[in-house]
Amino acid sequence: MKKMLLASVATLGVASAAFAAGHGNEVKLGIALGFSGPLDSLAPPMESGAKFAIEKINETGMFLDGAKITSVSGDSTCVDAGAATATAERLITAEGINGLIGAMCSGATGAIVSNVSVPNGMVQISPSATSPALSTIEDNGLFFRMAPSDARQGEVMTDVIMEQGVKTVALTYTNNDYGKGLADSFAAAFEAAGGTVTINAPHDEAKGDYSAEIGALASAGGEALVVAGYADGGGAGIIQAALDTGSFEKFILPDGMISDTLTDAFGADLDGSFGQIPAPAGDGAGVFAEMVGDAFDPTSAYAGESFDAAAVMLLAMQAAGSSAPADYLPKILEVANAPGEPIGPGDLEKALQILKDGGDIDFSGATGVELIGPGESGGTYRQVVVEGGEFKTVQIR
Repeated sequence: MKKMLLASVATLGVASAAFAAGHGNEVKLGIALGFSGPLDSLAPPMESGAKFAIEKINETGMFLDGAKITSVSGDSTCVDAGAATATAERLITAEGINGLIGAMCSGATGAIVSNVSVPNGMVQISPSATSPALSTIEDNGLFFRMAPSDARQGEVMTDVIMEQGVKTVALTYTNNDYGKGLADSFAAAFEAAGGTVTINAPHDEAKGDYSAEIGALASAGGEALVVAGYADGGGAGIIQAALDTGSFEKFILPDGMISDTLTDAFGADLDGSFGQIPAPAGDGAGVFAEMVGDAFDPTSAYAGESFDAAAVMLLAMQAAGSSAPADYLPKILEVANAPGEPIGPGDLEKALQILKDGGDIDFSGATGVELIGPGESGGTYRQVVVEGGEFKTVQIR
């Protein structure tokens, strides 16, 4: 059966008059991503993924009896909650968006949910925020995410490390909601499995020198260093300092570190390091890649999830016959989950017709969408290893 929303739509406040209540001529999605900050290299393909869903649905001419979908983007950063809040406020109050895709990082996402989305009755779907704290945030049922919680990633990472025969690790995490949530989840899972975390220490972003942090980590010891950070930020700085001092030769890399910018910077020095990142299972990813071609990199982290976030939101509007958040909110879980006609990334026109005719769909999209619990993804992971200075996929798990 379809999963029911945890919060009643009747409890939502009345949103801005800018929200279209039916078949308006224009429906606008806001896209708030970290175009600046420690993961800025991931934002452009994520934005392209969301815009690609909009493009494909517009091409059908079937959305809400011919309404035109547009988008407006804003920088939510990854580390500045105030900037994220200001961006979301602008998108909602000044731009008059009908739904919000974002934010990218967990701290920015939580700030927007609490300070902007809930007060304005705005539906928000993050492609990539993974903090376990977002599972219990007070959101009036308005918040969804396409990436699984780091409570799950901590368990997967433990399995991967144990299978490599590593029993002791030092652990450092970026000092924010994402980093601490992942570090705590992993440490609990790893120690429950019989492993030892020799030290669990934060690091700040945008420092020029991480030698003090590496000194403490090296003193604690460990067969490998877990770096729960950002590939374009402090995580890369930690690795540079470790390599400079010879403190660690093997690094364990969670999702925030799986980026070509990391291997471009360090190349074969990372050989033997390994990790995992949320990734789709099934045929959807291949179909999505064929659809995209060379328009942008469809394999970039969370590009597929961004496509799916926009598609789910727009399909929910079609199911409701309205772009008003209070109207389409109850349809989010319905279009994303069984029962219904299976819908892949290339079946958007078919989905729009089924919904127009009053039928049900089960959208799996590019990443095998299945929303569980309070509107979040169950998720599968791509296990990777660095060989020859490049990330290589080991398996999907």
